[in-house]
Amino acid sequence: MPKILIADDEPGMRVLLCQTFEDIEENGVKLLTADNGKETLEIIKTKKPELVILDIMMPGMSGYEICDTVKNVLGMKGIYILMLTAKAQESDKQKGRDVSVDSYMTKPFDLDEIVEKAVEVLGIKP
Repeated sequence: MPKILIADDEPGMRVLLCQTFEDIEENGVKLLTADNGKETLEIIKTKKPELVILDIMMPGMSGYEICDTVKNVLGMKGIYILMLTAKAQESDKQKGRDVSVDSYMTKPFDLDEIVEKAVEVLGIKP
């Protein structure tokens, strides 16, 4: 069963994204959520979600630190990390590339685009 981890410290954002993925959840995708950096990293290490939707600014550990740990320290290259953040400066995007983020979207974002990316990454039909 494919898994998506939604990691954001804002409860409203987690709810919005969970609602957005309801259709693909009915196709056997499991949704996981985390509200801080340490919990996010622990879920990634234990549950190994195929897709992580990751905010940068979170308590405990930033999205950059999580991505760097997952991709470059632990070598978990098979986990697709989509950075979803309000940080839209080119320097922020470059920092994401430096830690091996797979995709970078800025808020506000198009919900349909996120679903399309999830469907593509997971290889499922919506």
